[in-house]
Amino acid sequence: MALIITDQCINCDVCEPECPNDAISEGALYYDIDPNKCTECVGHFDTPQCQEVCPVECIILDANHIETKEALLAKYHKINHD
Repeated sequence: MALIITDQCINCDVCEPECPNDAISEGALYYDIDPNKCTECVGHFDTPQCQEVCPVECIILDANHIETKEALLAKYHKINHD
């Protein structure tokens, strides 16, 4: 699954620079995660870095973008042209 940022986001800006795929950007009301770029850090780290740094724990799995670890790894390879 890709991740999603809920409306509990306080716009603290700590998650955006942590994303190795540049999937996080500032939205109209709070930060957004592009599901086409989010690999939950598979291929980069063992855990999603945005979740690690989020002080309000508002980054959760996006049930609308269900993906296996294999699919996330394939997306990682496509994004990074490995």
